[in-house]
Amino acid sequence: MRVKGFMLDLDGTLYVGAEPVPGAREAVTELKAAGLVLRYVTNTTRKPRRAVAENMRDLGFEVDGAEILTPATAAADFIGARSCLPLVDDSLLEDLPDMTTSSDCPDYVLIGDLGEGFTYARLDAAFRCLMEGAELIALQKNRYWRTGTGLSLDAGPFVAALEYASGKRATVLGKPQAEFFRLALEDMNLQAAEVAMVGDDPESDVAGAKMAGLWGVQVRTGKWTPDVEAGRADLTLDSVAELPAAIGL
Repeated sequence: MRVKGFMLDLDGTLYVGAEPVPGAREAVTELKAAGLVLRYVTNTTRKPRRAVAENMRDLGFEVDGAEILTPATAAADFIGARSCLPLVDDSLLEDLPDMTTSSDCPDYVLIGDLGEGFTYARLDAAFRCLMEGAELIALQKNRYWRTGTGLSLDAGPFVAALEYASGKRATVLGKPQAEFFRLALEDMNLQAAEVAMVGDDPESDVAGAKMAGLWGVQVRTGKWTPDVEAGRADLTLDSVAELPAAIGL
């Protein structure tokens, strides 16, 4: 695998919860020292990009906020100044500065990961907006993620519930959508065949990247489970710590 850059997933790949994956910080340092272009691509929708960068630095990763790409980055371009009912954490609104927030016949319903904030009242309000003509946007549609206490529901099941109830199909902006990878490639100034995506999610990270023309690297950390189809990835590693050696650094 000869590449000029890597897209690195965050939670489950570089860290799990509040703990870095052993050897992950050293691996990132080694990749940077080799002159490879790195971008940190995450489906995290509970924190704004600023907070994601701060968390990474607290965990010992040297990162510039501009190197982090989130679904909210794509949503800001997609929505612009149009009206939207956001089902996202309030802190995420700082990444959507031009969006007009409205619950009265908005153009869009935007859904991210709200965790316990997914109450019946909020979902029902979103459903009513959809039935009145709003379009549904999902920052991501992951089924679950690994927390410090085990696997937990992500935004995907709630997106599916609104799709089922309203009969509308969500426009998904994060991984595994090809447009998300295209935006990241554009930011890296590289072609798809020159970049590999490294992640723990066989669907959003590996399969999504391969569909977009990138190399796919599966790591056996985070949400990875033994029943994952091994043949989907171009390279499978126990963890990101093995990546430098695997590409001959």
